[in-house]
Amino acid sequence: MSAELDIVHVDDSLLVLNKPAGLLAVPGRGPDKADCLAARAQARYPDARVVHRLDMDTSGLMVMARGGAAQRVLSRAFAVRAVGKRYLAVVGGRLPAPVEAWGVIDLPLVCDWPNRPRQIVDHALGKPSLTRWRAASYDAASDTTRVELEPVTGRSHQLRVHLAALGHPILGDPLYAPTALLVRAPRLLLHAWRLAFAHPASGETLEFERAARF
Repeated sequence: MSAELDIVHVDDSLLVLNKPAGLLAVPGRGPDKADCLAARAQARYPDARVVHRLDMDTSGLMVMARGGAAQRVLSRAFAVRAVGKRYLAVVGGRLPAPVEAWGVIDLPLVCDWPNRPRQIVDHALGKPSLTRWRAASYDAASDTTRVELEPVTGRSHQLRVHLAALGHPILGDPLYAPTALLVRAPRLLLHAWRLAFAHPASGETLEFERAARF
């Protein structure tokens, strides 16, 4: 199990891993959900500790701390939004370029409790949720748009719900895409392609990238 790791970077303080789509980031409930990126990393690096997560259906870069001190520093960096995160998605339809360089989706989100883990936009009860986006390219043949995304907040399913709320769900999304868009991709076309943050020990700025495979 430990061999099944796409290691982008490793040092005494942290690991950066490229998580495949379909793999849990952390263990779920029950023995059938024990296999996950965190468990695979800890099989090789027993001091590896979780500091953030990606949805099971999302691929891309995840950082794990090595040891408690690094975990505290990195967890704090995520909490105060000192980590630069960029995602790439393919959505249905033509998403026009925003008026400014980056568009903003500012819609509060809350768990749709009877239908969890689905999230919904709720202006009365939702938590503030902010996403920056820009259209990268439009493909007329498939009527899809490649979109670059920057989550300012980190709510569950934030990017997926925000794009669906714009009327442009992500292809292959089992929770938020209509059937016509769900069946057009073998997986959720959402990838965390870039991470940037300060090294927890040295303070050096680190930047990592992994291109999407779609």
